[in-house]
Amino acid sequence: MRKRPRPDQIAAILRDFQTDLDAGLNLNQACRKAGIGPSTYYRWKALQENPVSKEQMHVSELESEVGRLKLLVAELALDRRMLQEALKKTRLANLTEAGCVEER
Repeated sequence: MRKRPRPDQIAAILRDFQTDLDAGLNLNQACRKAGIGPSTYYRWKALQENPVSKEQMHVSELESEVGRLKLLVAELALDRRMLQEALKKTRLANLTEAGCVEER
């Protein structure tokens, strides 16, 4: 099983690749020399041109966490409201049984 190259190795491969292209090799020949496929070259090149920074990844993680927490708060608020309504009903029933409140 082959290991995946590290980001610094990918950058080195792309630099060598660009050197080969500048020397006159076509894309397929340069891919064969580097030991990668054309789709891999284009994917790596796109990642090098527009890298996803750690800050961007952290922001997206935080946004997903905020969404999860909002859902949790909404569920807890609903549970609280249901418990308050049930408590009102039981208090009213207890007061009615004790004769403190007239039934309507």
